[in-house]
Amino acid sequence: MIDPRILRDDPDRVRAAQAKRGLSDEVVDRALAADTARRQAIVEFEAKRGEQKQLGKLIPQAQGDEKQALLAQTKTLAAEVKAAEAAQAAAEEAWQTELMSIPNLAADEAPAGGEDDYTVIETVGTPVTFDFEPRDHIELGKILGAIDIERGAKVSGSRFYFLTGVGAELEFALINLANETAREHGFTQVIAPSMVKPRAMDGTGFLGQAADDVYRIEGQDMYLVGTSEVPMAAYHSDEILDAAKLPLRYAAFSPCFRKEAGSHGKDTKGIIRVHWFDKVEMFVYTTLEESYAEHQRLLEIEKAFLDKLELAYQVIDTAAGDLGLSAIRKFDCEAWIPTQGKYRELTSTSNCTEFQTRRLDTRARFPEGVKHVATLNGTLCASTRTIVAILETHQQADGSVKVPKALQPWLGGREVLEPVAL
Repeated sequence: MIDPRILRDDPDRVRAAQAKRGLSDEVVDRALAADTARRQAIVEFEAKRGEQKQLGKLIPQAQGDEKQALLAQTKTLAAEVKAAEAAQAAAEEAWQTELMSIPNLAADEAPAGGEDDYTVIETVGTPVTFDFEPRDHIELGKILGAIDIERGAKVSGSRFYFLTGVGAELEFALINLANETAREHGFTQVIAPSMVKPRAMDGTGFLGQAADDVYRIEGQDMYLVGTSEVPMAAYHSDEILDAAKLPLRYAAFSPCFRKEAGSHGKDTKGIIRVHWFDKVEMFVYTTLEESYAEHQRLLEIEKAFLDKLELAYQVIDTAAGDLGLSAIRKFDCEAWIPTQGKYRELTSTSNCTEFQTRRLDTRARFPEGVKHVATLNGTLCASTRTIVAILETHQQADGSVKVPKALQPWLGGREVLEPVAL
């Protein structure tokens, strides 16, 4: 959640941030009113508690009728204290609800607007052209014996798939290369759980605007994660870290699950938009001051990984209205998909500042005191979309696919993936 002091001291800044995201600023007024009600409820409860304590001191000194009157007054006051305490608790809950519904304040540098209002920061490489009619990844997957969408749908339904033969090998190769890249940059590798408790999901902001895209386990108070950002953000929840050990950098592997709510009719064929995929996600704990440089560092690592895959891509500065609840700024790397004739997101990296750690109470001890730290996340490799980009970019006329040099050691030295069925 945002720093409450910003809301109290500079509510117009929060209103402006809401407008930049294309959201109503009514929540600002509701939150301020809830804060006022909460403070008043605290005053009233403390006043009643003070009366109760004073009365408690008088009773031992009283005698006869006076004492009986005081005892009767004590019962009445006890009920009033209990009611005031309940009112304070309700006011506190209302305040927290309003405060937690306010998204992080988008950075000044983030473009205003919605999904289509991003800014292109740079374009890397030249989109590939062919002297033959290129095949899409669905056809290539059949030719190579790499992707089986029909049986995926038969077994699990739409937007599921099997990776078979070189398809499975290609995913393992990508994950291995991503892990190697993470190690080279000083990240600690993690295999993270794909099921979490509600606090982890809510603490990262995924039960807010993204709740419709989250799978809940029926009969259990558990959720399937759509990214290992969720368990990694909760990894140090309720802890006080040693500031001298910051930054803490993790690279977590996990299966990811998404309902793809609101995507009806979009990418219904193939493996671009699916309900399950595997991913290596970078996650960093650092100071607020260092978070901005760390954000650029994560972006450079993602770019270096895409360079290893010999892909053409563009880097965009995501518009405020397309940011998640937790992020102040997000960079996406979008690879060129030849048969679609456009760039599609492969990786993203977000700076969430202290938004998640305020919810999950992750702090560090500094010389000047204990305070919340900042968190950042960055996709290093999302398996399915990366496979799509590689197959379509590096395809040859006969349906074979050239293997990027960086992946060859992880594929037994193969330079080409050969067709198995034409």
